[in-house]
Amino acid sequence: MLDYIRKAIERLGHRIRAGGRPGGARVNAYVSRATYFNVLTLLSAFAAGLAVDAQGVLGKPTARVLALGDSITAGYGLPAADSLPSRLEAALREGGFAVEVINGGVSGDTTAGGLARLDWMLADRPDLVIVELGGNDGLRGLDPKESYANLDKILTKLDEAKIKVLLTGMLAPPNLGAEYDREFDAIFPELAKRHGCLLYPFILDGVAALPELNQPDGIHPNARGVEVIVGRLAPYVERALGS
Repeated sequence: MLDYIRKAIERLGHRIRAGGRPGGARVNAYVSRATYFNVLTLLSAFAAGLAVDAQGVLGKPTARVLALGDSITAGYGLPAADSLPSRLEAALREGGFAVEVINGGVSGDTTAGGLARLDWMLADRPDLVIVELGGNDGLRGLDPKESYANLDKILTKLDEAKIKVLLTGMLAPPNLGAEYDREFDAIFPELAKRHGCLLYPFILDGVAALPELNQPDGIHPNARGVEVIVGRLAPYVERALGS
């Protein structure tokens, strides 16, 4: 895109300097050379703006963050602008980080689903992956050993690709018994230790069970709830990017 604009600018500038008008008879005869100089200026500014955006804020390279998750990441029930990835990107940029956060959330996804689509999600070549999976495994009462194995494979793939990871934890639903709770809740800290990655202990910290921060289903955060999550999660993302 930038190369195309630069070539267009060069052609336009050459024709202006030569005293002609691009497009010959197709161009309105009443358009002055001054107008072409204005167009040239606007194109140059646009190209410069694209170059800045491609390189990131203040010339820093833009980091790509992939949020691989379920409905919490996808932004279930919310406008795209209020989704967790969108609000997280805005918060990080306000904090001076040149970053793009890619929404890799799929509502209803399990750890198995995340593992199955990981390879093609990595085509975006992220610098950091936020792994936010496991909630639907718990809601379905899936065997915690299976959830552990799936997440372990995800983290192993990311390790092998030398991609930084921020793992977000989840807590088991309260109706599956104390034994299930212990086994499920232990998945995330054990995996973080095993793979040496940063852990955000509970993705719904500060939001779970608070009606004013959740949608009517009592499960998915509303826009205010997303802001709470972002405020608590962003420092972990900053640490992960800086590591």
